[in-house]
Amino acid sequence: MRRALALLMLFCLLTFGSAAGAAPASLAAPAPAAPELAVRLQALLAEHAVLAADLMRSRIRGDADFAQAADAALGHNTDAMATLMRQLFGAGMVRDFAPLWSEHVVELVAYASAIAAQDETAKAHAKAELSEYEEELSRFFAGASHGRLSTAAAHHALDMHVRHLTGQADAYAAHDYATADRDYREGYQHMYELGGTLADALLPARDRAALREPIWRLRSRLGELLAEHVVLVEDVTRAAVTNTPDFDAAAAMINANTRDVTAAMDTLFGAGVARRFQDVWGFHVEQLVGYSAALAGADTAGLTGAKTNLHGYEDRMGALLSEVTGKRMNAAALAGAFRGHDDLLLRHADAYAARDYTAAHDLAEKAYQHGFDMARELADAFGATVAARLPVGGAQTGYGGLAGTGR
Repeated sequence: MRRALALLMLFCLLTFGSAAGAAPASLAAPAPAAPELAVRLQALLAEHAVLAADLMRSRIRGDADFAQAADAALGHNTDAMATLMRQLFGAGMVRDFAPLWSEHVVELVAYASAIAAQDETAKAHAKAELSEYEEELSRFFAGASHGRLSTAAAHHALDMHVRHLTGQADAYAAHDYATADRDYREGYQHMYELGGTLADALLPARDRAALREPIWRLRSRLGELLAEHVVLVEDVTRAAVTNTPDFDAAAAMINANTRDVTAAMDTLFGAGVARRFQDVWGFHVEQLVGYSAALAGADTAGLTGAKTNLHGYEDRMGALLSEVTGKRMNAAALAGAFRGHDDLLLRHADAYAARDYTAAHDLAEKAYQHGFDMARELADAFGATVAARLPVGGAQTGYGGLAGTGR
C-alpha cells in the first residue's frame, strides 16, 4: 500500500511538473466541472461504504437510535449520489440507477438484521438478492459505458463492495474486530477507487482526459487520504467514548492512515519533512482520541488539556505546511483551517457521547466535506511547490533523471 501510494504520488507530480512548472498561474484558473464532480462521486461512494457499515453494525448491536440516524445519513448520501450522477451522466441514467442502488442498500440492512436475529435462512436470502443486484447493476454500468467498462469488470468491483460490507458485518458479529475494521477501511478505499473507474468509463472523452490530468489525480488522492482520516478518527473516537472492545482495531486503522499520509509527504517533500509532519500529525490524532477517552471518563481536566494541546498543534501544523510550501500557504489561515477540522471532530465526539446521533451524523458529514476542501487547497500548493523544484521542460529532459522511476 505504502509503495503503491508513493509511486502514484510521484507519477502525479512528475507529470504535473511539466505543466505547472512552466505556467504556475494556471493553477488559479476555474476548475473544469466534470473532474470536480467526478472527485465528488468518489467521495460519495466511499462515504456510502462507511455509512452502510455503520448502519449494519448498529443493527447487529441492536442500537435502534443509532440505526435510525445512520439510516437517515445513508439516505442523504443516496440522494446526493443520484443528484450528482444526474449532473454527470444525465437524467435517463439516474432513473435506472436509483432503484437498483436503493435495492442493494435494503438488502445490506436485511443481511445485518439476519445476523442479529441469527436467522440463517434470511441471511442466505439477502445474500442471494445482493448477488442478483450485482449482476443487474454490472450490466447497467457496462451498457452505459458503451464498452469502456466490461460487465465482468463491473461485476468484480461490485462483488468486492458487497464482500467488504458483508465480511465486516460477519466479523463484527463474531467480535473479530481486527478483520471487521480492516474490511471497513478496505471498503472505503475500494469504493473511492470505483468512483474514479466509473467516471473514467462513463464520461465523454473530453471530460475523461481532464480527469486524468495530474492536478486532478493529486486532488483526488489527497482527498481520499484526508477524508479517510476523518472517517477513521470518528470510528476510533466512537470506540473511545463508549469504551467498546473494538477500540484497538479502530486505533490500528487510524494509525495505518497516518502512515499513508506520512508516506505521501515523504514522496512530496522528502524523509525529513515527513518525519516532522508525522510527529505533529500523530500528536493531533492522540489528542482527539484522548479527548474522547476523557469524555468517557467525565475527566474535565483531560478535556481541557486535549483542547489546549490541539490549539498548539494547529499552529505548529500551519507553520510547518507554510514553510514546506515556500509560504504558498498562509500559516495563520492554515491553523484556522485545522482548528475548524478539529472543532468538527470534537463536536462529533460530544454529540456521540450525548447519544445525539442525528447531530453526530450531521457533524460527520460536515467534517468529511471539510476534509475534501482542505485536500484541494493542499494539493494545489503541494503540486506547485514540487513542480517549481523540477527542471524546466522536465518532460523533455527525462524529469531530471527520474524518467522511468514513477511512470
